[in-house]
Amino acid sequence: MSAIRVAIIDDDEMAAGLMSRVLEQEGFSVETFNRGFPFLERMRQEPFQLAFIDLQLPDMDGMDILKRVKLANEDVEAIIVTGHASIESAVEATKIGAFHYLTKPCRRHDIRLLASRAREKIELREENRRLKLAMGKDNLISGFVGASPAMQEVFAMVRKVALVNCNVLLQADTGTGKQMVARAIHALSPRKDRPFVYFNCGGFTEELISSELFGHERGAFTGAHATKIGLFETAAGGTVLLDEIGEMPLSMQVKLLHVLQERQVLRVGGTRAIDLDVRIIAATNRRLAELIKEGVFREDLYYRLNVVNITLPRLADRRDDIPLLVSHFIEKFNAAFGKQIVRAAPPVMDLLYRYNYPGNVRELENIIQRAVALAEENEIRIKDLPSRFEKLARDALHTGEELLALEEVENRYIRKVLEATGFNRNQASQILGIPRTTLWRKMRKLGLS
Repeated sequence: MSAIRVAIIDDDEMAAGLMSRVLEQEGFSVETFNRGFPFLERMRQEPFQLAFIDLQLPDMDGMDILKRVKLANEDVEAIIVTGHASIESAVEATKIGAFHYLTKPCRRHDIRLLASRAREKIELREENRRLKLAMGKDNLISGFVGASPAMQEVFAMVRKVALVNCNVLLQADTGTGKQMVARAIHALSPRKDRPFVYFNCGGFTEELISSELFGHERGAFTGAHATKIGLFETAAGGTVLLDEIGEMPLSMQVKLLHVLQERQVLRVGGTRAIDLDVRIIAATNRRLAELIKEGVFREDLYYRLNVVNITLPRLADRRDDIPLLVSHFIEKFNAAFGKQIVRAAPPVMDLLYRYNYPGNVRELENIIQRAVALAEENEIRIKDLPSRFEKLARDALHTGEELLALEEVENRYIRKVLEATGFNRNQASQILGIPRTTLWRKMRKLGLS
């Protein structure tokens, strides 16, 4: 985290100078003002996170400054500076949002103490925001965990495309979360109150796909005893996810192209075209460009679907998210199985880092689900993992990579978790299953800050 920006608003040069020197020594980025209005103007240009505000200023009342600051940005922490004669006013200021107050003459110890407490509050707020983002609790993609740059790019793209009424093509390997992303696009779009419909195009005949997507009229074919509304009509005003679009038969691709061009659908056996208002999201784990070259996928359909392309990274390409995902899945399956697993042991995490995950996040979820169910202690051990991990452990031992003291394995794991969480101590201590104070001692021992 970059240095916290602090403003000192005080026309007493000696007091302002003392505070400035003390705070700069503590690592804050400090600017001083001897009037209220210049501070408020600077605050509009580049907000401060912490402000020391003198109650008695030449141009305006410090209480008025406090009210304006809190109104513009409630998260700004304010420390009121006052003489003994106006402590009552300072106490009143804390009731309307000031963090605390400082009496003149200011002592170095008091300045450091209050600034340190304010910094902890600011950093904790930022950590909580980052944790919510990382753990997918900001209602962007429910249950989607990722703090890595690759996933942040996906989240940003989802936010943008959700507001635009265009077709989307999701390209990603199996198990990366295509359906979750499609649901997030729908949930963040103006169509959120209308239906979200999922259909898998793989393994079905043209007749069955036509009947499911377009519906059919009574008597359209043998067994059609009643009129059936298709999925496109069911999703009116909403979103349709066509998964495994690369598996759709060529003859069916022609019909889908017509739907996209005309925005109309014709039921099987019907004669009246029905206007259609749906957003199409297509998903595939195949390379459509290669299928076009092979002549099994239509190029014109590809361009109709591929208005916006979102590619989801493989888990092996975002290994920094593994500690977050493991922690998330442990929490999830603790609740499901009534367990109290605290963490995955460091040697386990080392193996989970090495593994390539052909099944991506879904495979990791299954691994942790099994481990939580089988674990007999309060942490996941290697014996709780699938048998393929025993071989991975033996191979690592054979190459000499695992010939380390347990303490060294733990130290490496702590480093990985801290790096993965951006040195977020709250989040790292949760993943590691240790108190923050213990983590702090270990960080000092490792020379980490």
